[in-house]
Amino acid sequence: MGKVIVRNVVRRKSGYLYYVDGKGNVCEAKMSRGGKRKKK
Repeated sequence: MGKVIVRNVVRRKSGYLYYVDGKGNVCEAKMSRGGKRKKK
């Protein structure tokens, strides 16, 4: 499991996944479902 080093550095958008790549950069990828809630 990863460890949180700094909080609130990146402004996160709904529907995107954020991760740290091998070089240490924060990357943004569009989620396939778009981050929307499921209908009941």
